[in-house]
Amino acid sequence: MPTPQNANENRVWEGSPSQVINLKLYVICGLTFFLVVPLVIALVRWIKTRCTHYELTTQRIFLIQGVFSKETQALELYRVRDLDILQPFFLRLFGLGDIVLQTSDKSSPTFTFRAIPDPRALSDQIRTHVEACRVAKGTRELDLAEQSDALEGMNT
Repeated sequence: MPTPQNANENRVWEGSPSQVINLKLYVICGLTFFLVVPLVIALVRWIKTRCTHYELTTQRIFLIQGVFSKETQALELYRVRDLDILQPFFLRLFGLGDIVLQTSDKSSPTFTFRAIPDPRALSDQIRTHVEACRVAKGTRELDLAEQSDALEGMNT
């Protein structure tokens, strides 16, 4: 797991996606347990989900994935443009939800926390730290499409 790079950066939250997202696959594999291949597929999916880790710090979001080799994606919080919470019926049954972040980051314009418990509380934490990062860095979000629409309205 990454450790904060400077004294001002602290870990706020960390977690992993719930195995509930694989429940359908596990049921199918359980019904066809006499075949070896479905059991291997279920095991691989379980390991892959187990080896996915999210970390929120006061300045960045990390996604760490991989079984043998690890890949870490980092997203600066001040780049978050929009935040949505998705709670499909199946995930709501288990108190889970997805948090989808729209960002201005070129490498990952959409960042998703999958099957997270209490997504509203986490989204509130993210929003709080996004605003704090923007204030600390003196950055603002500028939407050029809205600016051009406003200018066109003024010209007519």
